[in-house]
Amino acid sequence: DLQKSYIDVLSWLVRMESTVTTDDANQNALVNDVLKKTSLLNQGLFHAYTLSHTVKTLISLHSTLQLPIKPECMLILYRYTELLKVIEATYHRHTMAIAPYFNAIMQYHSQRLLKIIAIAKKRITSATDKRFTDKQVDVLAALVLAEFCLNGPCTKERLLIFRLAFSFGSRLKTCRDDEMAAIEEALRKLESLAAFSERLYHACDTTFIYWEQNSFGLYLQDLFLTVRDPHRLHYIFAALRDCISSLRAIRHDKPEKLIKTYKNEIMKMFDQFFLQELFKTIEDDLRCLCHAHLEVGDRSVFRSNFKDVTPFLDVKPIRCFDEFVSIKGAVESYLDKIFYDYTTASSTDWNTYSEMRNLASQKYGLDLHEPHLPSKTLEQGCDVLDILRNLNAFVSQHYYNINTQMFIERSSNNKFLRTTNIRHVANSIRTHGIGIMNTAVNFTYQYLRQKFYMFSQFLFDEHIKSRLMKDIKYFKENKDRLNQRYPFERAKKFFISIRKLGVTTDTNETYLDQFRQLIGQIGNAMGYVRMIRSGGLNTCSSSIRFVPDFENIISFEEYTRKANLPAETISASRHLDDVISNLVKNFTEGTEYFKILVDVFSNEFRGKKNLHLKNFYVIVPPLTLSFVEHIKVLKDNLTKKSKVNASFTDDGFVMGVAYILKLLDQYRDFDSLHWFDAVRESFNTEKTDVINKSRNSNEENVKKALNASMKRIENDQLISCV
Repeated sequence: DLQKSYIDVLSWLVRMESTVTTDDANQNALVNDVLKKTSLLNQGLFHAYTLSHTVKTLISLHSTLQLPIKPECMLILYRYTELLKVIEATYHRHTMAIAPYFNAIMQYHSQRLLKIIAIAKKRITSATDKRFTDKQVDVLAALVLAEFCLNGPCTKERLLIFRLAFSFGSRLKTCRDDEMAAIEEALRKLESLAAFSERLYHACDTTFIYWEQNSFGLYLQDLFLTVRDPHRLHYIFAALRDCISSLRAIRHDKPEKLIKTYKNEIMKMFDQFFLQELFKTIEDDLRCLCHAHLEVGDRSVFRSNFKDVTPFLDVKPIRCFDEFVSIKGAVESYLDKIFYDYTTASSTDWNTYSEMRNLASQKYGLDLHEPHLPSKTLEQGCDVLDILRNLNAFVSQHYYNINTQMFIERSSNNKFLRTTNIRHVANSIRTHGIGIMNTAVNFTYQYLRQKFYMFSQFLFDEHIKSRLMKDIKYFKENKDRLNQRYPFERAKKFFISIRKLGVTTDTNETYLDQFRQLIGQIGNAMGYVRMIRSGGLNTCSSSIRFVPDFENIISFEEYTRKANLPAETISASRHLDDVISNLVKNFTEGTEYFKILVDVFSNEFRGKKNLHLKNFYVIVPPLTLSFVEHIKVLKDNLTKKSKVNASFTDDGFVMGVAYILKLLDQYRDFDSLHWFDAVRESFNTEKTDVINKSRNSNEENVKKALNASMKRIENDQLISCV
C-alpha cells in the first residue's frame, strides 16, 4: 500500500509540475484545459484524504485494541505523513499558478448556473401573457436573488443563500430534471472549490503525530542509516509543527509550557539521534582521511559499511518550529568548536587539525574558521604552580638540558613532546608575581629532603659502603704507582660487580642505575631552580628595560612634591618609586638560590652522623660509566625513532653530581682521582691497540671488526667528552 500510495502521489506531483505551470495557447481548448487542471487539483485533495484516513484509522485501531505499533509500521506511518506534507507543499508552491484556474473554473460553473436560471425565468415569463400571480412573483424574486449571488465572489455564504433561493425558485417546476442535475453538479463543484483551502488544511492536518512523538527518534535513526531522501526532514518537521495550533487551544494548563516542552523533546531527539551521529561520522571520517598513511583499514566507498553522509549537508535550512536549523551550519559549528578545543588542549597537534579542516572543506564543502591559536609552541607553556604541585612527577618525567636551560618530556602519547624553557617560566612569573620564585625554592627544598634520605640509605648499604672503602684504600696505597689516577678498569669492575647484586625484573636496571636516576632527579630539581632564577631575571629585565640608568634613578616623589602636585599624584609617584626600586634590586642583586640550597643541607651532611657520605666521590667514576651507557641507549633509540627512552640529552645527572660534590665539599677529593685523565688514557690505549692489530692483520673480517671497535671507542670518547 505504501508503494502504491507513493507512486500515485509521485505521478500526481509530476503531472502537477508539468501541467499547472503550462498554458494552452489554443483558445478553443481553454475550457477543457481548465477542467483538466481542476480535476488534477481535486485528485491531489483526494489523495490527501485517502492518506490521512489510512493513518488515522491505523493509529485508532492500535489504540482501541491496545496494541503497540511495530517499528516497521511506525516508519510507514511517517512516510504517509511525509506524503501528506508533500501534497500540501505542492499546493502551496503553485499557489500563484493555481489561483487563476480557480477563478476561471468558478466563473465557468457560475455561467452554467446563470444560463439555467435565465431559461427558468424565461419559462415563467412566457407562461403567462397578463399579470403574474403572487407565487410567480415570489419565484422570480428568488431566481433574481440567486442570480445576484452568482454575480459576485463564490463564497460559502453566497452559495448557501443561492441554494436557499434556488430551492424556493424551483417550486413551480421551472427546471427540467436534467437541468436540476446540472445545477446540483455545478453547485457541488462550486462549494468544493470555495472550501478548497479549508478542506486541504483538514486533509493534510497531522496533529495525530503528537501522540506518536516518542517514535520520532526511530524515524531519525532510519533516515540516518539509509541516507535516503534527506530532504524529507522538511516535510516531517512541517508535520510536527501542526501540533502547535492544537496545543495553543488547551485550557487545563498553560499552552506556552506544553509547547515549550514539546519543542524541547523534539529538538532533543533530533540532536541525539541525528545531529550527534552525523557529527561523529564526519569527524571519524576526517580522522581516517588525515591518517590515511597509517594502516587503519579499507575506507573504500564500495565497502558495505561505508556511509556517505554528504547528501545531508545539501539539505536547505529546516524550519524547526520558530527557528531555522542548518545541518551544514551545525556541522561547521561543531567542527570549529572541537578543533579549537583539541588544539587548545594539545597545541602540538595543531597541524593535524589544520589538515582535517582542509579535508572537511575539500570533501564536504564545509567552510570552517581558523582558530587563530599560536602554532607549534605556546609562550605560556606549563604553569609554575602546576609544576610545583607535581614536582616529583615533573623531574622524573623530563630530561634537562644544561646549555639551553630547557626541560624535554621523556615520552608522550602525542606526536610531539612538550618542552619547558625560560620563556614559559618568565611568563608564569609575570602572571603570579616575583614571589612565586621563593615558593618554588621552598617546594624544591622539601623535595630534596625526601631524595637525600634515599641517597643516604643507598650509601649506607653494607655492600656499597664496603666496596667504596676498599677502593679508597686501594687508591691511597697505590697512588704513586697509578700516577695519581683512579684506574679506569677499577671503575669498570665496580660497575660490573654492582650488576651481580641483582637487577629489577621490569626495567632490568641495576642498583647503580637506580642511584644514577636518583642523582639525575636531584639534578633536575636543581636545574628547575636554575631555570626559575633565569626566568625571574628575564621578567625583571623585560620590566626594567625602560629605566635608562640603574645607578642614578630619579625620585618621582621628590619632583612631584617640588611641583606642588595633588596628594593623589604624590602617592602614585611614591608607588612608582617603590616598584622601580624593587625591580632594580631584584635584577641587580638577585637571590643566590644555589647557595641557599647548599647551606641548608651542608652542615647536616658534613656532620658526624653522615660520615658514610664522605665516600661519595669514589662512586662517581662508576656512575659516569653507567651514565655513558644510558646516554648511548637514549641516542640509539632516538636514531631508531623509538617513542620510549629516546633523547639527545640528560644533563640532570651532571647537575646532580656537581651539586652533591659541592654540598659534601668533595670537589678536591674528586679532583684528586684525576678520573677524566684516566678515562682519556684508557681510550688512547684502546685506540693504539686497535691500530696495531689492524696493521698486523690482513684478513678482511678482522679489519671490519677492528674498524667497528674504533668507531665504538670514538663514540664513547665523544659521549664522555674526554
